[in-house]
Amino acid sequence: MTKEQIYLDHAATTMMVAPAIEAMSSALSSWANPSSPHLTGRAARALLEDARHRIKSALDWDGELIFTSGASEAIYTALKGKSHIQLSAVEHDAVLSAGKLADKSQIIGVDEQGQVNINTLSPCDMVAVQQVNNETGIIQNTDDIMAWAKENGALFFCDASQGAGKLPLPLAHMIAISGHKLGGPPGIGALLVKNLGRLSPTGGQEQGYRRGTENLPAILGFAAAIEAGFEWTANIAAMRDRLDSAILSHGGQIIGQSGNRLSTISSYRLPGVSSSAQLIHYDMAGIAVSAGSACSSGTLKASHVLTAMGHDMKSAGEVVRVSLGHNSKMSDVDAFINSWIKLSSRHYDKK
Repeated sequence: MTKEQIYLDHAATTMMVAPAIEAMSSALSSWANPSSPHLTGRAARALLEDARHRIKSALDWDGELIFTSGASEAIYTALKGKSHIQLSAVEHDAVLSAGKLADKSQIIGVDEQGQVNINTLSPCDMVAVQQVNNETGIIQNTDDIMAWAKENGALFFCDASQGAGKLPLPLAHMIAISGHKLGGPPGIGALLVKNLGRLSPTGGQEQGYRRGTENLPAILGFAAAIEAGFEWTANIAAMRDRLDSAILSHGGQIIGQSGNRLSTISSYRLPGVSSSAQLIHYDMAGIAVSAGSACSSGTLKASHVLTAMGHDMKSAGEVVRVSLGHNSKMSDVDAFINSWIKLSSRHYDKK
């Protein structure tokens, strides 16, 4: 019998919470196209619109909500058709890629704690700055970004995939959220918009801003996950503090240590030990973590987030990400700490 792996990679994706599984399972057994005019289709439409209302209510959002296949599609929908976009250097790859579609895109630098300095912003159509960094957990000062956008007549787009539910929604004109980052199913997300007139319509479903049959089972699972709440995050801070203390006591460094960090995501550097060697070590110990963002960790290339924060290629290649979720336990944290100590001791004993 295979030993169950300790999963500490929740920033990549987290397991579905029980209410989301139940809601989606029920919907899969009987659902119809919400765009069909018959009785069954109209019933499906009613469930879809109810779910839209439930999500908006749970997130305290008073604008519009467009369902998408995930955050990446929401990001593309928000950014397409813009003439001049400024994007922070630490954005998710999906944001940086979508930004290249603009007539002009500029990268905004960050300081060594990963924070955007609003004094580096210049006039543009849209500024894109995330709420929480997916690699370091650094929380941006989105209130300041929104204030700058208002003063300068720009739109503010915020990727809140990692922070939605765990933090209040940022003040922004457009916000992307993802179902599978908060205990919902994969393949579903949403774009929150204050004014639909700021988007480019494509025809089709979702008030003409998205083509394709709405994924009602996933939408219902998405709504159930958000409504389940995030009270579990109260216990995560103690776990993260325990991790931080142990890492610092045993030869490690905390990326963005002095910054404002979300307790569910941390990046740690073990000088002299490559990320790939660390991943192998932890995997053999039955512990799942990642190196940088999940979307690029398959190649283990240097993280653009870490290099933007001033790390050279060598130090950026010695970092792993530990991310906690709704089913994380202190015993999971202790297992990682013990494994870290073994690796650190073995490395420093060789010196």
